[in-house]
Parts: sequence; C-alpha cells; structure tokens
Amino acid sequence: MDYDTYGSNAVELAIDLANTERDGEWAPAFLRAHDEWFTPETALDLSPAEARRAAATADLVRAVAVAGSQEEVIARLNELLALARPHPYATDHDGELHLHFARPDAPALEQLTTTVAMGLSQVVAQHGWQRLGVCSAEGCDDVYVDTSRNASRRYCSNTCASRSTVAAYRARRKA
Repeated sequence: MDYDTYGSNAVELAIDLANTERDGEWAPAFLRAHDEWFTPETALDLSPAEARRAAATADLVRAVAVAGSQEEVIARLNELLALARPHPYATDHDGELHLHFARPDAPALEQLTTTVAMGLSQVVAQHGWQRLGVCSAEGCDDVYVDTSRNASRRYCSNTCASRSTVAAYRARRKA
C-alpha cells in the first residue's frame, strides 16, 4: 500500500494514540513523545479536561478501527472529523514540501485531534476502511493499519504474529 509520507505518519500518530495506555499523566507524556507533530512554541501540557478530550479522540480512532461495516466506519469517522479544526497549510520545514492539517498556532489538543482525524480519514477514503484492524493475537487489542499489498495483515506487530505462530505450533504438537 502506497500513501504519502505525511499522511502515513499522521495515521501512525492516530494508531499510537489509540494504543496508548491511559494512566496517570499519559496525555502530556504522549504529546512529549510525539513532539515532532507540534510547532516548537506549542505548550504540551494539557488540563484534565483536555486530557479527557484527547482520550475521547483515542476512543474514536479505536471505534473507527473496530467498526464492522462501511456505514459504521463513516459514522465514527465523521464523529472524529467533527472534533477537527482543519486549517491546512503548506510547509517545507523538514526539507520536503507537504501539508500540515492544523494551524501552527493552535493549542496542542487541536493540533493532535486535527492531525489524527485528517490522517485517518485520508487512509480510509483512499484505501478503504478494511485497512484498519485490531490485532488477532490472544491478549492483544492494539489497532493497526494494514499496509500489506493484499490486505492480509492480522497482527499489530511481528512480535504478536510470532507469538501466535509459536502458540499454534505448540498446541498442534501437544495434540
């Protein structure tokens, strides 16, 4: 699957957000870990209310990924897009011309929500909602984007795929 670098990175940001453990000071830690997505002068501390809104955004990303039909995906994706405040602009700050989705002076939560919503919606619209999934490994519920050629991905990572393969092998050997 081929999609533009910024869009692919934005959807990976969305996936990271959906898969983040939300305990304690998770939101500022997440923003700091992904600080390349924010303009340098953006304050990355969120109020408790903003952290709850970031969690709601994460829940909506997961809801899009677990949806079982195109109609359900569209409804959940539209909920996510309703939170976004797109104000696209072109930039070459990293040496390559590309678009950013949120205005550069927007607060961190707005930049996060808009980037996640726009990146996820681009992948779904251009490549289909079936490219989103939830890991099939036992005990893992991480969301992923299937970038394989034939849309056959079932696991969030090679680790989960290997663990599942080994477990299946051991179960066959035991039987």
